[in-house]
Amino acid sequence: MSGTPVTINKLEFENVKRVKAVKIEPTASGLTIVGGNNGQGKTSVLDAIAWALGGNKHRPSQAYREGSAVAPTLKVTLSNGLIVERKGKNSDLKITDPSGTKASQNLLDSFVNELAINLPKFMQSTSKEKAQTLLQIIGIGPQLAQLELQENELYQERLMTGRIMEQKEKYAKEQRAYNDMPDAPIDASELIQQQGTILAQNGENQRKRQRAEQLDQQLKLEMQQIEQLENQLNVLKEKHAQTMADSLIANTDAKDLQDQSTEALKQNLQDIEEINRKVRANLDKEKAEEDAKDYRTQYNTLTGKIESVRKQKTDLLDNANLPLPGLSVDDGELIYNNQKWDNMSSSEQLRVSTAIVRKLKPASAFILLDKLEQMDMQTLNEFGAWLEQEGLQAIATRVSTGEECSIIIEDGYVKGQELITETPVVAYDTGSSNSWTSSGGGF
Repeated sequence: MSGTPVTINKLEFENVKRVKAVKIEPTASGLTIVGGNNGQGKTSVLDAIAWALGGNKHRPSQAYREGSAVAPTLKVTLSNGLIVERKGKNSDLKITDPSGTKASQNLLDSFVNELAINLPKFMQSTSKEKAQTLLQIIGIGPQLAQLELQENELYQERLMTGRIMEQKEKYAKEQRAYNDMPDAPIDASELIQQQGTILAQNGENQRKRQRAEQLDQQLKLEMQQIEQLENQLNVLKEKHAQTMADSLIANTDAKDLQDQSTEALKQNLQDIEEINRKVRANLDKEKAEEDAKDYRTQYNTLTGKIESVRKQKTDLLDNANLPLPGLSVDDGELIYNNQKWDNMSSSEQLRVSTAIVRKLKPASAFILLDKLEQMDMQTLNEFGAWLEQEGLQAIATRVSTGEECSIIIEDGYVKGQELITETPVVAYDTGSSNSWTSSGGGF
């Protein structure tokens, strides 16, 4: 079989859900719209395609058309020449290739895109799951995940560094600084030693004064004893004479003594302590400012690393073979034209989904879309033109009976087809934008 992506050439279904009998030949590329009012069988056509190509896991829970005793019949002719049929009570599968050789469901699974026949499965996944699908398709998922992990670790480290930096800067700003202060605390040991010497001398002076006072008291007592004890007069006179001599010497020693003041030293020590307090305050402020500066440097370094990782991510995505211009992944989420999934319009979501699903399995070039009534005519035309440009075939439903519809389903038939029994209906492009006509009839 050819390596050209597979599209659907012809669909023939009978008695599937609401479908009675339809035959459709979709356009090879672009948009084939199956229109009609609600409940007429439009979605049944898409369900029949999914069942026919995707296997019994896509078989509708009520596959038989209500009121019909005839088993569903499904036949899909593909552009690669395969003819896929399901019919009979058990909906047995029959696949025939151009040479007449039969094949199994495995052959269909090799090129039929599971999400292309079940697009809601992709669209209803989370934004991160959509992004993971895209990254797996383009083959950069592990590298991008590693870069995002690295970016997150650097961001957390920078966040913590920034908090410490702010605390250090705030602390440094709050510290008081003093002008005209020395760079280091002053050594007061010499002044303290001088003060100790003076205090020791003053203490000795005080001891001598106390000694003189004691001798004066002793002299008075002895004089009283002389008067009272005449019989001891001689002894006392001798002793008195000696005491007088000692007293004279002691008073002479104490008479001219001058105590030195420590007030100046005390003031000098107080001045030194105040100077040292201010010096320490200046040193604390300098240390705080230096710490803040170091953390600012670390913060800026981490910012540079984060920007480098982000550039690697950007380069990785820029060089990746993305399925749609403007499509990217940021922080694990799908981004299209700078918008996250929930901010995209319905038509943008559909375009993104279609592009990604097509990229998932390039071997198939068709996709099933339901409920295109969400698009206005301008958007519908733009979407159809984009599909043609990409070589994509889309078979879609729309609650409408307008001219934009390729065919109209009415009561389980292609409108105008149920009365004709020989010539098949062909939906073909008339040349005007998103306008198709049908010819022929049922089967």
